[in-house]
Amino acid sequence: MKLTLGIIMSFLLSCSSTTYKTKVKSVDIDRFMGDWYVLAGRFTMFETDVHNGIESYTWNEKESRIDIDFTYRKGSFQGEKKSFPQKGCIYNKETNAHWKVSPFWPLKFDYLIIDISDDYSWVAIGVPSTDYLWIMARDYENAVETISLVQERLKAKNYPANKLEFVPHKYD
Repeated sequence: MKLTLGIIMSFLLSCSSTTYKTKVKSVDIDRFMGDWYVLAGRFTMFETDVHNGIESYTWNEKESRIDIDFTYRKGSFQGEKKSFPQKGCIYNKETNAHWKVSPFWPLKFDYLIIDISDDYSWVAIGVPSTDYLWIMARDYENAVETISLVQERLKAKNYPANKLEFVPHKYD
């Protein structure tokens, strides 16, 4: 019980201060759905030692929400396959760029789409506290170039894009 309470408290404390609010002007939800390779970021304690990380977004029409599934290999490319399902709801329906994401009930966290390419080939997701950041792309092939481009764009938006962990990708 103490461990669970500690995890919940650390999440609440790290996500409680609302400082960063800038998001993209609009997100086409249909174009956003699908698989995104997680290339780099500042991750939560649940996202450690990740290989082949993929975030999958599916619009759940029945529940009017986004079903999110983060899958990866733990520790190596041959490591145990893990899955971390979450639920997302669009908080700002005018822009679709501010969501509330729940890893489990009753917790819901802000999820800001800070920047996205015009062709939806990459995206940067952050939180108001700027503690966390996810840089993802539809393809992992040019990860270094994509990450560098996104870092420069985030810097121009005053969202810190330093101290990143990189997610290795290799598929047979």
